[in-house]
Amino acid sequence: MTETEERLDVLAKTELLLQRRADSKDSWPGLWDISSAGHISAGDSSLVSARRELHEELGIVLPKDAFELIFVFLQECDVYLVTTLDPIPLEAFTLQETEVSAVKYICYEDYRSLPAEEHPDYVSYDVTGEYGQLFDIIKERYKENNVARSLTLQRQLSRYASVSLNAELTGLSDGDRKALGLLVNAARVVDEIFYLQVWYSNPALRDWLKEHAGASKLDKLKWMYYSINKSPWIFTVIKRHSEFDLDTSIPNHPVDGRDHSIGVHDLFSIPYSKEYNSLITRAADLLHTAGDLASSPSHLFSSIVAFSTDSKLDVTIGPYETYEDALFGYKGAQMCQIDQEKSAKESSFWLVATSPGFLKPKRGAHMLHLKLSLESDDEATAQLKLFGNNLQVLEQNLPMDNAYKSTDVNAAPICVIQLIYNAGDVKGPQTVAFNLLNDERIVKERGTSMVMLKNVSEAKFKHILQPIADVCIAKEQKELVDFESFFTHTICHECCHGIGPRTITLPNGQNSTVRKVSCVTSCYLIISGFHRVLDGLQELRSALEEAKADIVGLWALKFLINKDLLPKSLLKSMYVSFLAGCFHSIRFGLEEAHGKGQAVQFNWLFEKEAFILHPDETFSVDFAKVPVDIAPTFTFAKDIME
Repeated sequence: MTETEERLDVLAKTELLLQRRADSKDSWPGLWDISSAGHISAGDSSLVSARRELHEELGIVLPKDAFELIFVFLQECDVYLVTTLDPIPLEAFTLQETEVSAVKYICYEDYRSLPAEEHPDYVSYDVTGEYGQLFDIIKERYKENNVARSLTLQRQLSRYASVSLNAELTGLSDGDRKALGLLVNAARVVDEIFYLQVWYSNPALRDWLKEHAGASKLDKLKWMYYSINKSPWIFTVIKRHSEFDLDTSIPNHPVDGRDHSIGVHDLFSIPYSKEYNSLITRAADLLHTAGDLASSPSHLFSSIVAFSTDSKLDVTIGPYETYEDALFGYKGAQMCQIDQEKSAKESSFWLVATSPGFLKPKRGAHMLHLKLSLESDDEATAQLKLFGNNLQVLEQNLPMDNAYKSTDVNAAPICVIQLIYNAGDVKGPQTVAFNLLNDERIVKERGTSMVMLKNVSEAKFKHILQPIADVCIAKEQKELVDFESFFTHTICHECCHGIGPRTITLPNGQNSTVRKVSCVTSCYLIISGFHRVLDGLQELRSALEEAKADIVGLWALKFLINKDLLPKSLLKSMYVSFLAGCFHSIRFGLEEAHGKGQAVQFNWLFEKEAFILHPDETFSVDFAKVPVDIAPTFTFAKDIME
């Protein structure tokens, strides 16, 4: 008598998960099969058995409602289908070595022909018979309306404006030009690392979309939109804990009341230098070869970055920004920027390296700057130095408790540059500026370095901010929206990342950084007489930091205007330009740091009637209520700081 069985097929959109049977199996050893399968234990239902087999063979625990009984095969085998919105990363599976030797995804249309043709690497099935129902069900569910999908992708692509980036490189020597080419190649390696950081199977999807881009209009649109977002999504999927946090936050998951836990958590921290060793080594070799070809001396440092603004070409490589880590905001994503500097006086060509874990031992690190002076812009340099020279003054006058103020703020170098090439964590909307480093310990000792991408700022103002202002800003204030105010506030925003609370003392007396915990914003739970400190910032840290930099940036501009260090003509235009900028950044969504930060600011100012909504659905600034003065006349800067 044949025992009753259950079969389980896992579908991620239109891709099926295949598993290769272990070589030790009696039946079909080493062949790819479509499903997990097993006998139903006495007293169990087929659903209980399906969940158990998935857990035992692949290490995945799913709720009951994830399993859909779609048909009965050969009158004795219940076939369940599990459909996921996004593919489960291959590295998330824990394989039962006696049953499964490997897993992979394959398009269901591509797979259907393999068992039918009795391919030697696959378990054969009669897909024209009873088991063919599986493919018919999937095909019916995922009928593609190619016209509608093409229109959707076209609408998404139309939200972006294409801008040509030009660079004047006539002042480069032959060696410098060769070095620049090597740096671009290093940036491409960084790009490859970032694709892997976003999603383990991302490079395979990228290559497939690129290969098929010419097959149809829809395939071309898919490739174009994917190239912008560098993933199947328009939002982050990087979510990681440290091993310590995993041990304290992930419980064992029982199946039907029984504990089937594996016993060891499958998620743990792996250093970049180990996970991406081969790619990092390749990037290191390219960087050092570029340094050898340069016409000026190279200088290599470690651990702490040395910054300079006396050069013309700026290259930044390393895992610095943490926006991609939506869980705690700790993990940095790989990025690379190659820029032509607008404000420079002297020639220099040098390498700067930090954190030896980035490159192979004794040969480099996280960040590289390549700079070549081509021209001087005295006016821009003078304006930039104004902010750097007053950074300590701004720190001492911040509207917050003196206990959080630093007395040794370093004047941060500021570079206004033209973007030439970027890679890595530069997907989707492009950044107009960045402030490095983000490590509060290094900021406290050496300060930060600010990089302003002026050609990107000009393009965004022309193609995005100005059209938004035309729709959202009241007619009588539209003329106050100008690029100079927008760009000046952007500079001040980046400056204000470098000031404010950095390190704090926890209630237990230990010192910590704001990035990891804030004793000011922590919550305290009284449980059986004990205090438990909940991390107050973590994933909210980036959004609050962006809100702080925006609002304190406005406050700083007003402060400098009152000191006659900036023209009073800037006063009204900076507020109206900021209002228009709110609508620009909120479009990023509440899951993105800048969008969330802007929503906080806008709502607060709107509640205080500093921003006014008119019957025609446009907004204006009430200049009598918006001035960013020291508390108590304007308390939001203080609220954010504390």
